[in-house]
This record gives sequence, structure tokens and C-alpha cells, in this order.
Amino acid sequence: MPYRRLPNTDQARLHALQTAVQRASEADFNEQVIKYHTLTEAQRFLMNFENQVQQYQTHFQTKVDANKKYRHNVSVARMYISHFIQVLNMTVQRGEIKKEHKKLYKLDPEVYVLPELTTEDDLLEWGKNIIEGEAARIAAGGYPLANPSINKVRVYFDMFKEQQVSQKMHRRNTERVTGDMTELRQQADAIILDIWNQVEDKYRDLLPYARLRACQNYGLIYYYRSGEKKLTPETDAEIRRNQAQQPELGI
Repeated sequence: MPYRRLPNTDQARLHALQTAVQRASEADFNEQVIKYHTLTEAQRFLMNFENQVQQYQTHFQTKVDANKKYRHNVSVARMYISHFIQVLNMTVQRGEIKKEHKKLYKLDPEVYVLPELTTEDDLLEWGKNIIEGEAARIAAGGYPLANPSINKVRVYFDMFKEQQVSQKMHRRNTERVTGDMTELRQQADAIILDIWNQVEDKYRDLLPYARLRACQNYGLIYYYRSGEKKLTPETDAEIRRNQAQQPELGI
């Protein structure tokens, strides 16, 4: 006999449970293969599992869409922050703003390369620095920088911060939903294993191919090992011929 293997995806688990429940509902009362309490548990669990899988898929898609939007906001915020600092540096180099004023932005007056803007924490730090620095310089009588203006930088910086809060919420929800699904998958596997054991036990006396087909009818999944000969109707026919040819033993 080939070996069986439990489902390893949610859809496969659903299919295995649905198949077993469906076959049991089609069988006559006296021909039931699955024990009553097991079938009742499977039916009750299946309804909940179907609902939870659907919710999980919806949540996962929402997370994917939100992550795409977030990565876009991160990229745009980084671009505006870096452009503003570059414009500030060029304005200082042209002598339009005193280099000492860079200290208001927490920038080194003697350094004209961009600060590190790789991480989200970097963006939070430097977005805050340049917004506060520009406000302090304007309050002291300086003229606002343009292209980009600090107001435009603030718009995209605020969008980035708001989306970051949403991302943290999505992460917490993902951890919770993932934990719930892990527990449900373990329950599903336990129920499927119980059903499959009962089905195989019921058909244990059948010939190999007949047993294989009967078990597959209840959703059991079998895999052939490398080089293993596949079972066919001829497999059972050959066994019956061999049995018929064996001499009867006298008493």
C-alpha cells in the first residue's frame, strides 16, 4: 500500500473534512464507517473552521494591501525628507542661509551629505528634526524653503506616521489570527487523523486496490514511494487467482 499523508494547507484540510462528512451523509445508517461522535465533532468543527479560514484569508489580503500602501508612504516620506535636506544644504552653500542655522535641524554645519534615512526610525527622527528646525528658523525671521516646502514634507511625514500606527495594529492582529489558526489547524489534523484511522480500519480486510479506492472515497490521500508499483484492479485480480490456485488442506 502507498503511504498516506495528512493535508498541509487549509484548503486541503477543508476538502478532507468536507469529503468525509459528505460520504457519511450519503451512507445508510447500518453502513456508517465513521463513529457517530466523531462525525458530530467533525460537522460542528467544519462549520467553524470554514468561517475562520475565510476570515483569515480576508485578513491576510487586507494586510497585503495595507503593506503595499505603507511601503509607498515610506518611500514618499523618505524622498521628501531627503529632498528638503538637500535643498537646505544647497541654500547654505549659496550663502542664502547661515550654516550655523543647520544646528536648528540637528544637522552638522560642516557636513553636507544626507544623514542615514534607511530605517523607519531614521525617518521618524529626521522628519521631526527638519519640521521643528524649519519652524524655529522661520520664527527667528527666516524665509520658508520651497521645492519642497516644509508643509508638503509634513503632509507626507504625517501620512507615514499614521500608516505606521496602522501597521502596528495589523501586526498585532496578524499575531492573534495566526495563533488562532495554528490551534484550529491542530484540531483539524487531529479530527482528520481520527477519521482516516477509522476508515482504514473499516476496510482493512479488502484487497489492496479495493481498500485504496474505498479509503480514497472518504478523502484519504495516498502517495506512492519512489519505485513503488501502483495498485490497479489487476493487482486484486492476481491475488484472487493466486488464492484460487492454492490447494485446500485436508483435515
